Order: sequence, then C-alpha cells, then structure tokens
Amino acid sequence: MHKSPTPASGTLRELRDSGHRHRTVKAEIRENLLARLRSGEPRFPGIVGFDETVLPHLERALIAGHDLVLLGERGQGKTRLIRTIVDLLDEWSPVVAGCEINDHPYAPVCARCLRLAAELGGDLPVAWRRREDRYGEKLATPDTSVGDLIGDVDPMKIAEGRTLGDPETVHYGLVPRTNRGVFSVNELPDLAERIQVALLNVLEERDIQVRGYNLRLPLDILLVASANPEDYTNRGRIITPLKDRFGAEIRTHYPRTIDDELALIRQEAALGELGADLPDHLLEVIARFTRLVRESTAVDTRSGVSARFSIAAAETAAASAVRRTALTGEERPVTRVCDLPQVVHTLRGKVEFEVSEEGRETEVLAHLLRRATAETFRVTIGGADLTPLLDRFGEGAQVESGELVPAHELLRRIGRIDGLSKIMAGLGMGEGDESPGHAAAALEFALEGLYLMRRLSKDEVAGGSVYRT
Repeated sequence: MHKSPTPASGTLRELRDSGHRHRTVKAEIRENLLARLRSGEPRFPGIVGFDETVLPHLERALIAGHDLVLLGERGQGKTRLIRTIVDLLDEWSPVVAGCEINDHPYAPVCARCLRLAAELGGDLPVAWRRREDRYGEKLATPDTSVGDLIGDVDPMKIAEGRTLGDPETVHYGLVPRTNRGVFSVNELPDLAERIQVALLNVLEERDIQVRGYNLRLPLDILLVASANPEDYTNRGRIITPLKDRFGAEIRTHYPRTIDDELALIRQEAALGELGADLPDHLLEVIARFTRLVRESTAVDTRSGVSARFSIAAAETAAASAVRRTALTGEERPVTRVCDLPQVVHTLRGKVEFEVSEEGRETEVLAHLLRRATAETFRVTIGGADLTPLLDRFGEGAQVESGELVPAHELLRRIGRIDGLSKIMAGLGMGEGDESPGHAAAALEFALEGLYLMRRLSKDEVAGGSVYRT
C-alpha cells in the first residue's frame, strides 16, 4: 500500500487555516468505513471466511460507535481482525507536539497541553501521527497492574521537585497513551477482576483516575477486547459491569468451507520463504485434515483447533520436501504424500484431547490424516482410470517410497505409466508442473489413494512404505 509522506509540522493557526476538521476516533472510523462500503473497497483486508457472518456484525458495531468484544476459540483470527480496524483510521492525524497522550490541537485535555494552549494560542506546535502509531495492544495477564493500563505517579518527576498533587507527575499507562486511537485488550478474562474495574470509567465515562488525583482526563478511544468463551468458567471471567459497558459482543468462528480453509493456508503459510512447492491436492488434504480434527469426538472441542494448526501443517510438510532436496540433491523441492505423516508428530501439542484418549493422541491424528487423504483422493482422481498404474503391480511387483526417496528414483521404480498426464490434470497440475517432482507427487498420491481404497496393500518399512498388490 502506498504511504503518503509525513505532513509538515506547523502550528495550530496553520492547521485551522488548512481547513482541517476535528472528528472523534469513532466518527473517523464510521465515516471511513461508510466510504469504503459505498465504493466497494475491501474493508478488512486479509480476513478470510467472515464476509457473510462476522464482518456485517462488526461493521454495524463500528458504525454505531460501540466498543466491542470479539468472542471465539483460539486461532480464529480475533487479533488479526482487531488490527485491521486500524486501517479505517485516517492515514495521518494532528497532535500537539510532544504530548504523551496525543491530544488534538483543537481540543487539548492534559494539563501540559492546556497550559501550552493558553500560553501560545495559535502558535501551539502541531505534529502528525501515522495511523499505525494510533494502535495499542495489551495481552491480559494476571500480573497486569492498573499502572500498566491506566497510569501511576512517576517518582522521577516527584524527585525533580514537583508537588505530589501536580497532574504532570503522572506517568500515563497504555490506555491513555493510545488516546485518539484504537486500544485492544487480548484475552480479557485473564485480567484480574480488580484490574478490570479500572476499565469501567474508560468505557462509560470516557475518563481515567490515577491514585486519587483530582484528575479528569476525557479519552477519545475505541476499546476492543478479545476473549475465549471458555474463559468465562475456566481461567477467569469478564465482570458483569464491564460486559455491560461494551456495546457489542461478536462471535467469531473457524473457516466454514474447504475453500476458506485453503485460502487461509495459502495466505498465511510461509511457503514462499521455504522455497518448496506444495501441490493443491496436498493442500486440500491438510485443509480436510484440520476440519476432521476439529470435528473429532476425541478432541476437546471447548479448546478448539487453531487456524495455526493447518498453517503449521503446510509449512512442516513443505519443510520435509526441502530437507529431502538438501539430503538427496533433488533439483526442486516438491511436497509429496510421504511428507504428510511428519506433521502428526509436530502438531500433536497443538491439540487438546479428551482425557479418555490419553496415550492415543498420535494414533488418532494419523487416522484422521488417512481419512483426509482418502476423501481428497475420492474428489480429485477417485473416478479416474488408474488401470495402467494398477497393471504395474504384477506377480510379486512392488514399489518402495519414502521421505528420502528422490523424485527421479521413485519414477524409475514405478516405470512408465500411460495416462500420467490425466492423473496430473485431475490433481490440478497444469502448465509449469511437468517436473519430475510433480510427476512423482501425482503418482505417489495415486498409490496412496489406491491403498486407502483397498486396491493395493502397503507395508511400513524403515524409512518409508512398500506398495504391492
């Protein structure tokens, strides 16, 4: 995205002469969101699978000017969604130069800026802040203090000789330092209840109180929180008065379709950095695998299965192909079926299982991966004529494959197969996918599918598998 240069610093008088209009943060977000809705521009770039469900609720909340809570299981993109709200702010916003809480030059609120405005009048110095700098975030932890969020007395300023009652002796916390911006509290129920009380004034009266000071500091802020539904009973809860002060509670969810799951993996997985090709049919296996894990009765559904599960699975499978290339000298790393079982051991820690499944975690995941592979085989090349490949397995014939068997060696072991191009086309491999690695990936997937359809048998051996009739 193109970023315009920083506007020149100036004075309050020059800002007024420019015709600048002061808007609250919520009005700014509302007007910019409505402008995008009218123009058809993307409102929340990078958010997948929420277009018809979550985003309409979020848009209504922002138009209404509500502070809000995003409620959903782990890994549903709550934090990512919160951060995209920042894009609805103006690219640049004027502030009183040097102000700790980003006062608008037209409406200063802190003691320092009020004093300077009275002294300097139209010569009050003005600086500019980029929208990215108007976002604050705090992961709620039990050790978070009121001082962290709201503020406390600064002992260094007291040591300089200022009186204890001087408002300028306050060291502002994260919330007031995000004044005229968006502040996010992630995993809000983890915040101790007595600390949550400190946010009550921010949400309702829009001001803060520090250590009994006679200090009224009206804040201009959009407060957004995230929470896991289970946190209400497991780790903590959002206190009732605080829940009541949020204008909207919006439920998020995992991708509801295979296409959304695939789009999310393609968007988030660092496959380009790894330099490996992950064919579409294997990407679909991973997407189906993730959905089967989420639906499994062996998995604790209250915990959820994060979107990071499928992203990590794709990266692990691709990394296995890169490793094979480094060890065997393959020209180009292309992920194959033999790379998928590696993800089971890597991702086991990302899933919370039911107590009754203790000790069977790897077995459960391996079974679900086989199911995902079989489902993908059926919808891709399950109806194709694989007779030429089956004919390869005559009396006592077999093919051994494995994680460290390079593509050219696997192709040599299989031999020439008529109709290979049709198999590759059925798997979505088009022009540019004629390399030995892609041919090996297609044939190995076909072999695995035939095994899962019980048309071939397979024996596990050290370092790989042997397919035979």
